Amino acid sequence: MLPISIRLKCTLTVLLFLAAAQSPAQSPFDSKRAQDEAVKFLSELVKIDTSNPPGNETRAAEYIKSVLNAEGIPAQIFESAPGRGNLVARLKGSGKKRPLLLMGHLDVVGVERDKWTVDPFAAVIKDDYMYGRGSIDDKSMDAANLEIFLLLHRLKVPLDRDVILLAEAGEEGTTQFGIDYMIAHHWDEIACEYAFNEGGEITEEKNKIQYVAIATTEKVPRGFSLVAHGTSGHGSVPRLDNSIAHLAAAVDKVTHWAPPMRLNETTRKFFQIVATISPPEEAALYSHVEDPAVQEKIRAVNPGYYSMLRTSIVPTIIKGGFRSNVIPAEAEARFDVRALPDENMDALKAELVRIISDPAITIVDAEHSNSRPATAPSGLNTDGFHALEHAADKIFPRAPVLPIMQVGATDSAQMRAKGVQAYDIGTVVGAEDLKRIHGNDERLNITGFGKFVEFLYMATAELAASK
Repeated sequence: MLPISIRLKCTLTVLLFLAAAQSPAQSPFDSKRAQDEAVKFLSELVKIDTSNPPGNETRAAEYIKSVLNAEGIPAQIFESAPGRGNLVARLKGSGKKRPLLLMGHLDVVGVERDKWTVDPFAAVIKDDYMYGRGSIDDKSMDAANLEIFLLLHRLKVPLDRDVILLAEAGEEGTTQFGIDYMIAHHWDEIACEYAFNEGGEITEEKNKIQYVAIATTEKVPRGFSLVAHGTSGHGSVPRLDNSIAHLAAAVDKVTHWAPPMRLNETTRKFFQIVATISPPEEAALYSHVEDPAVQEKIRAVNPGYYSMLRTSIVPTIIKGGFRSNVIPAEAEARFDVRALPDENMDALKAELVRIISDPAITIVDAEHSNSRPATAPSGLNTDGFHALEHAADKIFPRAPVLPIMQVGATDSAQMRAKGVQAYDIGTVVGAEDLKRIHGNDERLNITGFGKFVEFLYMATAELAASK
């Protein structure tokens, strides 16, 4: 017989193991194994070219479905058009609380292959980075969601909420194939109280986590064009109604004007917190964002922060003319407009008409410019936001959690319009990594991604698991 001290130690070990098995927050989580498996999923997804257009997201959806099938988890693929697949799977809970949705999109933006130093669809790994289109935007979210979904299933975590996995098509500019289609035709499959989606970030600088940014709202795409009309003619004859000259003057006036600055609950708290963690010179700026002179300094120091202060109007494309000796009858400048959620676009365009003051110029809304709804921000005092805060405190101690307003756009806008509390999160990124999203040599830090997977698991378990 074993000595009593050894028997007591064995008994205590067994009791601790059983307690951990019954408590989702303490379930046996192997962070290295979870990272390795999630990286494998990400690698396989990156290798599936889902550039939009044309998308072909069904191929990626079928890969995820094969992984789920191997674990005995049923999944469905809903095609909005041939090849434009949206995958949905569900882990059933007790029904005491409404579901949590883990969502991400399968399509990626196109690539300029000659500008990449590696094959953008080979998922090349070197120096703790995976290179590939979609390695961050947004297949990292799909891979992390899949890993968390599998862990909840394998560990038999008891759930008070259903946890739904959604991998969608069409986020990159063709939402009619993805989130719009799912809401219009299959809302019962994804209806939820909370959603975790792409769009936030865990910012790292000099190997130190600076903050965990959780997006609770986002600016709204409301693009338009300025179109100048004139008389066509020979290039050797100067004309007062030269469409290119009128357009150039109008573009100059618009780019030198700024809509009024407005803060909301999210951005006000963001600047309050970021001022406490910034170097003194920057902190002085972020503490006085209402000052127009300070805003111009922020524009030079951090254009992304400047964009959070107001609706942004940025010229991106100019078209006009077809021969050097022909004056065109029409010229056009396209503007990428990212509006504050409460912006009155009719009033804004009326003000632009006044500023431009040129009857030769008309404002024409871009196609699909209203594809994202303007909605109120998700709350900062909810179980969902607090679960993310608590997970961040555990995985990234001493790093502040910042609510942030995205200057880009995500499918969370459509979810918020349905009354869902949607929170946008993201993996560990440095400044160089952020530059590469939608750019050349997009890459993901593997160690940071492992931490993100752990963070997402902790938050999901706290929010969805039985207490």
